Amino acid sequence: MALKIIKNPDVSAKFKSYPAQIRPKVKRLRALILECAKELEDVIEMEETLKWGEPSYLVKKGSTVRIDWKAKAPDQYAIYFKCTSKLVSTFKEIYGDTFKYEKNRAILFGLEDTIPEEELKSCIGLALRYHKVKDKPLLGMQETD
Repeated sequence: MALKIIKNPDVSAKFKSYPAQIRPKVKRLRALILECAKELEDVIEMEETLKWGEPSYLVKKGSTVRIDWKAKAPDQYAIYFKCTSKLVSTFKEIYGDTFKYEKNRAILFGLEDTIPEEELKSCIGLALRYHKVKDKPLLGMQETD
């Protein structure tokens, strides 16, 4: 079954508001979120909206995933996760320094960084299934060696 995406037109306007060099980077994060959702058989519907002015992705049984670039940190962009969840602390335990983190709320990317896409999709997948896996050790993931 195809993933149904409920779109808010304000999201498109937000993407258009990003500087030209940032737009393809945040759009790539969006594409990874959508790819990941399509690969999860229990995700049939996703809402794309703005939360705190940031493009946000919500699914049933999942935790919100947000993406953004901010003028106050022009050399980076980020994917955000609910800071009170175990998501980012689990990512740190599993992936260590594969990513640069902002406390327990985000994975940060520099403008010249190559995104480790498979690892990031794994993180996104955990967020999209969070309420199904939150009570499992390492959210049901195994540590990598």
